[in-house]
Order: sequence, then structure tokens, then C-alpha cells
Amino acid sequence: MRSYVLRAGRVGPGQARALAELGPRFVLPFEPCVIDWDAVFGRRAPRVLEIGFGMGDATAQIAAARPELDFIGCEVHEPGVGALLKRIDALGLANLRIVRHDAVQVLERMLAPASLAGIHVFFPDPWHKKKHHKRRLIQPAFVHALASRLAPGGYLHCATDWQPYAAQMLEVLSREPALRNTAAGYAPKPGYRPLTKFEQRGLRLGHGVWDLVFERSGARD
Repeated sequence: MRSYVLRAGRVGPGQARALAELGPRFVLPFEPCVIDWDAVFGRRAPRVLEIGFGMGDATAQIAAARPELDFIGCEVHEPGVGALLKRIDALGLANLRIVRHDAVQVLERMLAPASLAGIHVFFPDPWHKKKHHKRRLIQPAFVHALASRLAPGGYLHCATDWQPYAAQMLEVLSREPALRNTAAGYAPKPGYRPLTKFEQRGLRLGHGVWDLVFERSGARD
């Protein structure tokens, strides 16, 4: 399976400039093997993978608020990569890198088992129509792969504003034996996840948002 469907999007002048000037430093090429992340970041620190960061506003805010962690963002849409590069520059972030490639392959090839402190999957495409549900990212095989890359005690945090997808996420995550739910069902929104403009608008209209936070079972290192 793939973690995305590529959609057309216009790259603005500022995003194009960021891609050209900052891309060589902050955007990593896909490698079909585990890479030396300590060398990439210039230090050894707990690392968090974000899958599908959109335009990167929340990603940049989280990285700025948690400088003790290193963040790896996977996104294939060029405008979003350019937008996040602009945010990296504006905030002077040194703890964030981008891989513009399918997150499934990045997870399988570039990241070692039990190497991540956390994984974020915020507002993935809900694929509303029933005939498209098979395209949803949160499926048993992919969740198993995600769990395998978490260190013991590491967390998987998913969020969606589509209740039927939230119910499917809860069912799929609960069935993964390597994970345990940190809440009795859906979790309160963790303080580190900022509200997006889209989410704030939805909340004003009475729309719900569901967070799910599961933890990798086993003793902590």
C-alpha cells in the first residue's frame, strides 16, 4: 500500500525559493536502507516520525516547543514541503528534517525497528465513501509496521475529525497486540498537539475531533 494519493498543488514563489535554498539542508533523499540519524541531526536524541504533515504548521509548532526531540516529517506534496521549509527558517529549527517520499517505504527501509519515541498521524484522508475505505492509511498491516518501529514505551498518536474513521482507528489500534491504549477509548487532546486553523473552524461549527494515543508495550529502555 501507499500512504498517499498525489494531488496537484501550486507552489508559490516563497515555497519555491525555500525548496531551492533550504531543501538541500533539510530535505533528505529516500534511501533503501537504515541511515545514520545521529549524523543527520548531529546528536543523539529521541525521535518522532510524522506522516503526512500537510502544510506543516502544526509540525513546526511541535518541533519548536519540544527542542529536546528530533522530528522526521514525511510528506509528498511539494507545496507543503516548501511551506514547512519556510517555517523551519522562520523559527530557526534545527531538530526537524523532511523526507519527501512515501511514508510506508520510509518506515520499512530508513527506520530501524524499535528506534522511534513517537509517531504522529494527524488528520489522514478519511476516504468518506465506503468503496474507498480500503485506501485509508490506518489498516492492520500498516499499524503493525508502525508498532514495530516504536521503542518500548513509545507512542502512536492519531487524530481525525471524521467520527466513522475514528471508530475504525480505535478498532484497528486496539487489535494490535504490540500496542495498548493509554485511555479508556479516545484520549484527551495532548497539550503538545496545537489546534490547526481548520480544526478551530470545525470546532466553532460543532464538529468533533478524536485523538487516539496508544503506547508500545514492553519494558522501557
